[in-house]
Amino acid sequence: ATDGGQALAAGNSRVLSARLNDARFFWDEDQKVGFEAWNDKLKGVTFHAKLGTLAERVDRIAALAREIAPLVGADADQAEQSARLSKADLASGMVSEFPELQGIMGGYYARLAGYPDAVADAVRDHYKPQGPGDSVPTAPVTVAVAIAEKLDTLVGFFAIDEKPTGSRDPYALRRAALGVIRLVLENGVRAPLTKVIHPAGVMIVAGQKLSGETQYTADLLSFFADRLTVLLRDQGQRHDLVAAVFALGDDDLVRIVRRVEALAAFLATDDGANLLAGYKRASNILKAEEKKGPLPEGAVATGLANQPAEETALAFAAAAASTAVDAALETEDFAAAMTALAALRGPVDAFFTGVMVNSDVAEERENRLKLLGQVRGVMGRVADFGQIAG
Repeated sequence: ATDGGQALAAGNSRVLSARLNDARFFWDEDQKVGFEAWNDKLKGVTFHAKLGTLAERVDRIAALAREIAPLVGADADQAEQSARLSKADLASGMVSEFPELQGIMGGYYARLAGYPDAVADAVRDHYKPQGPGDSVPTAPVTVAVAIAEKLDTLVGFFAIDEKPTGSRDPYALRRAALGVIRLVLENGVRAPLTKVIHPAGVMIVAGQKLSGETQYTADLLSFFADRLTVLLRDQGQRHDLVAAVFALGDDDLVRIVRRVEALAAFLATDDGANLLAGYKRASNILKAEEKKGPLPEGAVATGLANQPAEETALAFAAAAASTAVDAALETEDFAAAMTALAALRGPVDAFFTGVMVNSDVAEERENRLKLLGQVRGVMGRVADFGQIAG
C-alpha cells in the first residue's frame, strides 16, 4: 500500500473497536439478567422435535452428571449444579452475538455470580474435547458433566434412530463418542460403558420412558467399538486386535486398551506369531468336527496306553497356562497373561508335529479333541484369536 497500510489498519481498527464495544454492551447487559432467567428461557427453545426442549435436555444432563460423579471421583452436588448451569449462556446476549463463546461465557458468568471454581470450570469446559486436537478436561466435576453432555446426545439420537450413516453425521455423534472415549481413557475412568450408558438410557424422550436394556444400547456399544478402533488405529494399533478384545464382551475401555497393547506386543514376538498359527490350526480342526456333531467334553486324560509324549506335555502345559492366565487376568496383568500363553508355543508345535489328531482309535481321537478345545479355551480368555488376521 502506498501509505504503508495505514488506511487498512485504520479500517480494521474501526471494525474491531465496534465489535469490542458490542461485547462490552452484552457483557454489561447479561449481568443484569443471570442464570435463572436464561434457564427459564431455554424452556421455549427446542433441542430436537423428538428429544424435547433445551431445558429438558439440561434436566437429563444434570441427572446423568449426578450418576456419573461417583465413577470419576467428583462431588455429585457440584456436578449436578454445573450441569444445570451449562446451557444457560445459550440464552445470553453475548453468546447470541458471539456463538463461538458458548460455554466460555457461561464459565465467566458463573464465576462472577459467586459459584465455586470447580462449577465455573465445568460450565466453561463441558463441551470439551470437541475434536481430536482439543484438550481433554481432567477436573473431576468437569469430566462428569462433559461425559453426561455427550452421552445424553448419543443415547437420545440412537434412541430415536437418528444414527450416522456413511459420511453423514448431522448431529456429530462420532465426535461425541470419541469425546467420551478420550475422557474415559485419558482420565483412567474405570467403569463399564454399560454402567455409564444405563442411567442415560432411563429417561423420558417425547413422553416415552426409554429402557437401558433396549436395542439401541447394543447399537451404541458397537458404535463405541468402531470409534475406539479408529482412535487406536490412528495411534498405530491394528483394528483386528481391537475386534479380538471386544469380542470378549468387555466394555471397560481402559482395560480394553491395555489388553490390546499387550496383545500387540505378544503377537510381535516369534512365540506370539507361531502360537497364533497353532491356534488357527486347532480352531480349524475343531470347527470341522463341530459340523459333524457336538465336540467331546470333560477332562483331558493323561497316562493313556501308548499316549505320545507330545500329547501329555501339551495337556500339562495347557493346565498350567490356564491357572497362570486366570491369575494374571484377575490382577489385570495382561503382559503376564501373554507370557503364560507364550509357554504353550513349544508344546503346541510339538503336538502338531508328532501327534495325529484324527486317530482311528475313538478314545484317542476324543481325548485329543478335548485337548485342542482346552487350548482354544485358554487362549480365548485373553482374546478371540479367531478375529486376528495372520
